[in-house]
Amino acid sequence: MTDSADPIVGLELAEQAALGSGASFWTTKAIGAVPAIVLTDGPHGVRRQSGSATDHLGLSGSEPATCFPPAVGLSQTWDPELVERVGRALGDESRALGVHVLLGPGVNIKRDPRCGRNFEYYSEDPLLSGTLGTAWVRGVQSRGVGASLKHFAVNNAEHDRMRASSDVDVRTLREIYLRTFEIVVRQARPWTVMCSYNRINGVYASENLWLLTTVLRDEWGFDGVVVSDWGAVADRVAAVAAGLDLEMPTTGGLSDSEVVNAVRAGSLDSDIVARAAGRVAQLIQRVTETGTAAASFSAVDIEAHHELAREAAQRAIVLLKNDGDLLPLAPSPLAVIGEFAQQPRYQGGGSSHVNPTRLDIPLDEIRRLAGDQPVSHCSGSDIAAAVGAAESADTAIVFLGLTAEEESEGYDREHIDLPAAQLDLLRAVVEVQPRTVVVLSHGGVVRLDTVAALAPAVVDGALLGQAGGGALADALFGVVNPSGRLAETVPLRLQDSPAYLNFPSESGHTVYGERMFVGYRWYDSRDMPVAFPFGHGLSYTRFDYSGLEVDAVGEGLSVRLTVTNAGARSGREVVQAYVGLPGSTVGRPVRWLAGFAAVTIEPGEQCAVEIPVSRSELAYWSTTAGRWVVESGEYAVSVGASSRDLRLAATVALAGDEPTQPFTRDSTLAELLADPAAARTILAILGSSSPFGTADSAFGSNLLRMLESVPIGRMAAFSAGKITREQLDNLLAGINAQRS
Repeated sequence: MTDSADPIVGLELAEQAALGSGASFWTTKAIGAVPAIVLTDGPHGVRRQSGSATDHLGLSGSEPATCFPPAVGLSQTWDPELVERVGRALGDESRALGVHVLLGPGVNIKRDPRCGRNFEYYSEDPLLSGTLGTAWVRGVQSRGVGASLKHFAVNNAEHDRMRASSDVDVRTLREIYLRTFEIVVRQARPWTVMCSYNRINGVYASENLWLLTTVLRDEWGFDGVVVSDWGAVADRVAAVAAGLDLEMPTTGGLSDSEVVNAVRAGSLDSDIVARAAGRVAQLIQRVTETGTAAASFSAVDIEAHHELAREAAQRAIVLLKNDGDLLPLAPSPLAVIGEFAQQPRYQGGGSSHVNPTRLDIPLDEIRRLAGDQPVSHCSGSDIAAAVGAAESADTAIVFLGLTAEEESEGYDREHIDLPAAQLDLLRAVVEVQPRTVVVLSHGGVVRLDTVAALAPAVVDGALLGQAGGGALADALFGVVNPSGRLAETVPLRLQDSPAYLNFPSESGHTVYGERMFVGYRWYDSRDMPVAFPFGHGLSYTRFDYSGLEVDAVGEGLSVRLTVTNAGARSGREVVQAYVGLPGSTVGRPVRWLAGFAAVTIEPGEQCAVEIPVSRSELAYWSTTAGRWVVESGEYAVSVGASSRDLRLAATVALAGDEPTQPFTRDSTLAELLADPAAARTILAILGSSSPFGTADSAFGSNLLRMLESVPIGRMAAFSAGKITREQLDNLLAGINAQRS
């Protein structure tokens, strides 16, 4: 640190160490010329606690703030522009409440539907999660407030989350669990990244040099602050050495002393401590240089933010089923059934729990749009009353879902079933009222096979934030045309999910045995039936696809098509592009999301849609080369309205950048035969008086096939001296020369 303007110049070792831990639960220390700043929970609202009662689990109260849809709802918009606007509003409220760093977004992959914190994460797909996470970070940071990308990394369960090791191979890490973070870091440049509680292949994330320094900083170019999750540091000295900059919350100075003592003992380099302190100081300078907070929270246009929350909730609603065009509803006598209609479930539980500025009640909003038509309501705890109400109405609207006690941060679910009493209620209502609409509220995936079999119309509200009640009424009555899309697959049953047998941890270890086959990658590759596929969502209009063209351009693909609104209502369609590579030399899903675009089209009109596909979305992580690799070949490109509703398909030839690894004695016969230059030489030998034998044998099988997995050096040994190691080395050297 030689810059005279650097705020840590002149700070003693103890002061530098002190900059690396909190002063209180939510604040950093003021040291020298470096002021203190406030970090607090998001991601869907500002949870600014005041007074002496502070905690990380949402137990104490907080200042009112707009509660936008949590990630489980926001992800269903598939709308990065909208997410960025939400981020800007969150940034404005953060500044008004004196918050400098908002702890979000949560972008961990939804590996298993039982994870208690899935409501706070976007998707089972890294591209969708990364795209939306990038938009959120850009929005928040455009207001001079730092984002904190979390939880880095492989934090996919709440059970034993502060000790368990996520045991996962490097290719799966790179392609699925780190990929989202890489997208956001490279594209949005978050000012902080929060490391997770868990171990990764036995090493705590906070102490993982490979994760925090080799990958995050050296490869991805991250130049911000690595902050710990609250209480995630087991060994501050080891964490600082690995690349951690800021430990939260306060340790009362204990860990600061440990750092100082380690430097004086020669077990920790003083330059590492200075570098970490410099990063913290630079962050503080960055978040305070735009001026002080607004004079008061009243300076924020809270009404405008509520309307934005309503817009986001409207766009997040997924129309799962609509047999006979039951929806949208016309004003008529209605029976609204279920407690969630008057006491809505609109956010998750735990550290992200927001005190909303106001709350729209679904029942009130439905009555408002029903005009002078009667709308009855019963809680559903007395089935006879619900049946009577449904029978006397033109349509029944049944609210089902999960309570806050059934899913929360801190613990995982044991199943994905809706309460049995709710299903009994639905059966009884449908029996007397065939015009029944189900409205769902939940943070994690719920089993829907029974619901889908009983109800002709199903609306998925997930968690919609404080304006969700009005948004649901708007969707039910057609004030808006639903355009949300599922960001995760809904399986027919929990036992079908890819991580079923490896969730949660056992004896402190979680085995990621499904590898990169997560979510729809698993279901689609196995051609397994699901309740509702990834990307699914219906509309009150109909869209036709035509004229698909795919070309290799620059560093990727250009996917172009025409979408026509063939219905009678204006609507928004989310066009999804999937890519696969039949005959890949490595195990890959049958298809994966490579790009998407949304268009709003008036009735009878058509729109040209172009979806750029980055070359990086075509690559796999080569464990041999230690880098991303694009294979040469004919890629299959499909476009459609979900991973199962694929309307058009084409192929495109791409030249790859596969590494050429020299053949050695340890290379197998199959590997040699897969290479054209090597195959010519080997087949010529096998066709003559080969010391390895012939393809035709009296073994009752194809001898050549039997020998394919044998290293060529072992085959030389089997030749009983007919070929020497020197001859083999010369043969391989000749082949390698031809290939290069």
